[in-house]
Amino acid sequence: MRARRRTTVLAASLILALGAAPLAAPAFAASGTASLPASAHTTPTGPDTKALEAALEGLPDQDATAALVRVGGKGSWQGVAGVRDLRTGAPALQNARFRAGSTTKIVTAAIVLQLAAEGRISLDGTVQRYLPGLLTEDFSPITVRQLLNFTSGLQPGASLGDSTEEMYPHRFETLTPEEVVAASVAKGPDPDHAPGERQRYSNIHYTVLGMLVEKVTGDSYADQAAVRIFRPLGMGHTSFPAGPDPRIHGPHNRGYDRIDGKLVDVTDWNMSDRWAAGDMISTTADLERLLVGVFRGRVVPEPQLTEMFAVPDVPGATMGAPFSPFELNGRTVWGKTGSRPGYHTVVAATRNLSRTVVYSVNSTDAKGEGLPIVQRFAFPAFNR
Repeated sequence: MRARRRTTVLAASLILALGAAPLAAPAFAASGTASLPASAHTTPTGPDTKALEAALEGLPDQDATAALVRVGGKGSWQGVAGVRDLRTGAPALQNARFRAGSTTKIVTAAIVLQLAAEGRISLDGTVQRYLPGLLTEDFSPITVRQLLNFTSGLQPGASLGDSTEEMYPHRFETLTPEEVVAASVAKGPDPDHAPGERQRYSNIHYTVLGMLVEKVTGDSYADQAAVRIFRPLGMGHTSFPAGPDPRIHGPHNRGYDRIDGKLVDVTDWNMSDRWAAGDMISTTADLERLLVGVFRGRVVPEPQLTEMFAVPDVPGATMGAPFSPFELNGRTVWGKTGSRPGYHTVVAATRNLSRTVVYSVNSTDAKGEGLPIVQRFAFPAFNR
């Protein structure tokens, strides 16, 4: 039961879930078949390649229009299926860039922990110390560590809607980090829990961390991410949009979401309100570099690296900063999900990197049940 509970919480809490209603038949008229890697490699201890191939069969379907899957560790495998564009039926691109959503939080946490390792901040230092005037006197001291592990007690900030349907008409509007945080502060502290007493997953924690990075370094968050993370790891296809730019530059598969019962192209979207919590654009190869680099201690040194996997000792906590553990086939897997309309991402690995998986699925329902998509595309990587 413990494994089932942890897996369900991980999927339900963090994954932008996928739908189950069928797509209109005309959209598949020129869709083609799944494109599986001719040179896929496996070993006796490798992933369940038959299950991985089966996961990609039939795309596009009612759940997704395309999927990119990349498995590493002891046994590697890559696959791509579906279409790049429903209108043309062109096959999906394996090197496609996509909105990586909340996997951005891995980068934000890594920058903050680097600054801690350099002695420029203390994890026990407070928001009130590093960002004076940001919070009102109603707030108790909130530490950097509490922001990292989602126990700060800050309430969610401003948003442009709670569902894809609500957000879609506002997709080209801008919410600045300052506006997002101001709306959170206006709500006041959590009325039921002091900082450090409850874990509540929300983008607001990492939005404040992005502001902290800029204040401490005197540089933009995006520049710090490039200098500290992307360039050292060779993540040459990972970046942040320039301000409110709604486009994904470079090769990409278009994203679709079901709005009022119809599939709508949601590729172009100003995601600036997600910023340091979820605005990153990347590729599966680059996210694999990030995953391996972090787990090997090439990005964040010990003892700060331990913080990324430290689930706080509070009732119901399921996440570290920001990785979540779950048990699967007798091994502990640490993962992070990321979802935006039309794009659903997972990065996961065993702590010793004996198995890694990164995937991007072009989901067609942003608010449905997420566990089936995880079972379909991620679980087979850890079946052996």
